[in-house]
Amino acid sequence: MNFERIKEKLNILADAAKYDVSCASSGSSRTNTNKGLGNSTGMGICHSYTEDGRCVSLLKILLTNHCIFDCAYCVSRRTNDIKRAAFKVQEVVDLTINFYRRNYIEGLFLSSGIFKDPDHTMERLIRVAKKLREEENFNGYIHLKSIPGCSDELMYEAGLYADRLSINIEIPTVSGLKLLAPEKDHKDFIQPMNKVKNEIIRYNNERKIIKNTPKYAPAGQSTQMIVGATGESDKDVMYSATYYYKKYSMKRVYYSGYVPVLEDNRLPAIGSQVPMLRENRLYQTDWLLRFYGFAVNEILNDDYPNLDMDIDPKLSWALRNMHLFPVDINNADKRLLARIPGLGMKSVHKIIHARKFRKLNWEHLKKIGVALNRAKYFMVCDSREWERKDREPSKIKGLILQNSASKFRNQISNQLSLFN
Repeated sequence: MNFERIKEKLNILADAAKYDVSCASSGSSRTNTNKGLGNSTGMGICHSYTEDGRCVSLLKILLTNHCIFDCAYCVSRRTNDIKRAAFKVQEVVDLTINFYRRNYIEGLFLSSGIFKDPDHTMERLIRVAKKLREEENFNGYIHLKSIPGCSDELMYEAGLYADRLSINIEIPTVSGLKLLAPEKDHKDFIQPMNKVKNEIIRYNNERKIIKNTPKYAPAGQSTQMIVGATGESDKDVMYSATYYYKKYSMKRVYYSGYVPVLEDNRLPAIGSQVPMLRENRLYQTDWLLRFYGFAVNEILNDDYPNLDMDIDPKLSWALRNMHLFPVDINNADKRLLARIPGLGMKSVHKIIHARKFRKLNWEHLKKIGVALNRAKYFMVCDSREWERKDREPSKIKGLILQNSASKFRNQISNQLSLFN
C-alpha cells in the first residue's frame, strides 16, 4: 500500500466532503453481535452531534471528487480546476477499520462525486458498506449518500447495509435547480427518496409479523439544502423542508449556507458568504415545527417571508401575536405553554407536573429553569401579575435585546476576570 498516496487522497477527499453537513447519526440501534467489530450505539471521540445530544465521530470522505456534472454551486463541478482523486473500494474499507481500531471514529459517512454514471457510482458505495458488514463484521454506524438517478434496485440494496441513507435536494426550489444545475432533473432526487420511504414502511410492517426480519435503513433518511445560492426566501426554504418531512418521512433536513468558492454570474459574489446566523434561525424554526407544534405558515408567510435576525423565531412569532398573551401557566394547556418564549419542552413538562401539587409562582419558575428575562413578558402565575402597561411589541423586543446584551457583557467580563 502506498501510504503517501493514501494520505494525499484522504486530504483531498476529506476536504471536499466538508460541504456536506448532513452527517448526524441519531436513530440507529445496530448492536454488536457474534463478537463483531464496532457498535453504532457506543460512545467515543466525537465530532458530530445526534438528536439526543450524544457526540459521535465519523470518517467523512468522498469516494471521489471526479464528477460528470457541472453544477454551479459545487466545488467538485466538472469545469473547476482542482486536484482530483478517487479511493478504491478496499482503500475505504481499510481506512475505516484502521481508524476505528485506533478509536478515531465510530462510523463512516461516505459520499461521492458522480463518475461514469449514477448506477456505477452507487454500486461502488454499496460495495464499501457490504464489505464492512460481511467481510469485516463491522457493526458501527454507516451513512451512505444516495446518488441522484440511481436505480431502485441499488437503493434497496443500500438500505440493507447502511444505517442512514440521504440524498441532497441541494437547491430548495425547482427553478433554482434548473438555473444552477441544468444537467440535473428534479425527479432524479425524488425517486430514491420515495424508494427508501416505501421500503422502510414495508420492512417495519414485516417486522410486526416476522421478528427476525432484517433492519432496513434503521436511522431513516435525511436531506440537505444549500441556502443562499439563489434568491430563495426563508419561507421558500422552510416550505420545501416541511414538504419533504411530510411526503418522505425525513428524519432530518439540514440547511447549509452557501460558501462562494467559484466565480459564476449565476451565483453570489465571492466574499458574500451566507451568515451563520441565518442557518441558526432556520434550524430553530425547524425545531419549532417538529417539536413545538407550530405550523410553518404561522412563522413564515407572505407578510413575513424572512426570519428576524435579531431575535429567535419563537419570540418573533409571540411579538406578532400579543393578543394571545399573557398566558396563565397554572391553567394553560401544553400547546400554549410551549409557545411562551423562554420555555423549552423540558420546562413545559416540569410545569405541568409541578402544578398538580400547588400553584406556581415566579420563584418556582426560576427553580424549574424558565428563562424569565423573556418569558415574564408573556405569562402570569400565582404572584403579582407582570405589569404590561405600555408594553408594546417593539418595546418588549428592545428590553429583551438589551437584557441579552447586558448578560453577554457580564459573561465576557467574568471570563476575563478568570484570566486576570
